[in-house]
Amino acid sequence: MELTLLGTGAPAGLPRTDCPCAVCAAARGPQARAATALLVDGALLLDLTPGAALAAARAGHSLVGVRQVLLTHPHNGPAVDLPAGLPTAGRVPDGRELTLISGHRVRAVPMDHPGTGYEVTSLEGERLLYLPPAGAPAGLAEGTAPYDMVVADVVGRPDAVARLRAVGAIGPTTDVVAVHIDHDVPGGAELDRRLAAGGARTVPDGTTLYIGEYSDVPDVPRRTLVTGGARSGKSLEAERRLESFPEVLYVATGGARDGDAEWAARVSLHRERRPGSWRTAETCELAPLLAEDGPPMLVDCLSLWLTDAMDRVGAWDDDKWAGDGERALRERVAELVGAVRETRRTVVAVTNEVGGGVVPATASGRRFRDELGRLNAAFAAECEQVVVVIAGQALVLRG
Repeated sequence: MELTLLGTGAPAGLPRTDCPCAVCAAARGPQARAATALLVDGALLLDLTPGAALAAARAGHSLVGVRQVLLTHPHNGPAVDLPAGLPTAGRVPDGRELTLISGHRVRAVPMDHPGTGYEVTSLEGERLLYLPPAGAPAGLAEGTAPYDMVVADVVGRPDAVARLRAVGAIGPTTDVVAVHIDHDVPGGAELDRRLAAGGARTVPDGTTLYIGEYSDVPDVPRRTLVTGGARSGKSLEAERRLESFPEVLYVATGGARDGDAEWAARVSLHRERRPGSWRTAETCELAPLLAEDGPPMLVDCLSLWLTDAMDRVGAWDDDKWAGDGERALRERVAELVGAVRETRRTVVAVTNEVGGGVVPATASGRRFRDELGRLNAAFAAECEQVVVVIAGQALVLRG
């Protein structure tokens, strides 16, 4: 099945008209995106957008052979002229299936948002799922066979991908292509990086893909360390990497602090932005969790884990540290690093980057700085990807 993406942008396109934001200012040339529309085997047009015939011509195609035009979402913009020769555009009622003259079978998939998704099956059996902007499928049955390709609003609705993964509709070889791209996220390499972290990708307008043909599906890094300074956005970066997965174990190493209202507010903010399907464990016993099979695991953060570990071995006391404290800490760190090396889980860990500023005034402060630097280096050595976040911008150091 041949799929040509005549456009890959949000309904308003990218750049938006008269929008002064930095993303729109940079959306030029291949970064510019018309409203999303898909041409399937030259016979089926999914979504009718302004300039569809010209977009098809630029991609080396014609709309002359189109036998069906289907819409996925309410059109609130200016009227779109129907190119000469095209059939009238319409929508299929949820759950209804139709067979085109070309032999394609199309089934309307109910959404949790105004609009309709379409499952398209070719004569050869390749299966495409196309979802409208801001839409996620509703009521999918457990055990749904994996699609060959899913084209969806991955940036705006990562939970749609999570739902599809939960029921088996997205498998290891499913090609997940992001469309309906708006100015919420920077384009170019940053967009590619964010999508790849969740096993998805995007392509420029006019790209032709062949569904069912081998494609280089982005591999989700199995172990990732995200480091950065205070309030740099490192926790948000870590959470964003796993938001398209149906289940995640969120391991909070900070625990509770009775009577500390400011700390409680921080914890509450983190909880509110996590998907409801995520499970939380408040513990510093990371090695047993890493040894278990289970869903992806997010650890926030290693610096608080180290604080607990140093508390346990009496590292703040100089005599205790010189006695057996240092040796005991080395053993605990080695246990954690070994567990990361052996784990079969997908793991994203957050840590703080220290030592780039004023030297701590106390021996215990310098000790913590040194040990965190050692821990970060040892943990990073076991990770496929290492990311540093500065001023909200993620820079990939490895992977």
